[in-house]
Amino acid sequence: MFISNAYAQAAAPAADSGLLGMLPLVLMFVVLYFVMIRPQMKRQKEHKAMIEALGKGDEVVTAGGLLGKVSKMGESYLSLEIANGVEIQVQRSAVVQVLPKGSIK
Repeated sequence: MFISNAYAQAAAPAADSGLLGMLPLVLMFVVLYFVMIRPQMKRQKEHKAMIEALGKGDEVVTAGGLLGKVSKMGESYLSLEIANGVEIQVQRSAVVQVLPKGSIK
């Protein structure tokens, strides 16, 4: 008597709701690719090129913060001279930066 009848509204066609429902998800993945994945791949490519370009006598910084001069080079390891007569072996991938010549005194 005081409450009127409620009727359901007809649903939209299935083709339209499927495409419109997927659009935000697709847009999220596109934005994620350009904001996160692509720059990370670019940094990895630059790091790989830097590692391959290392040569004897280069002054480098390792991931652990050690500064040294490359004295010997192997396929996957480097020998760094961190002081006169003190050499350590590190993985090539541990090198994070190549310093300008004469940076280490």
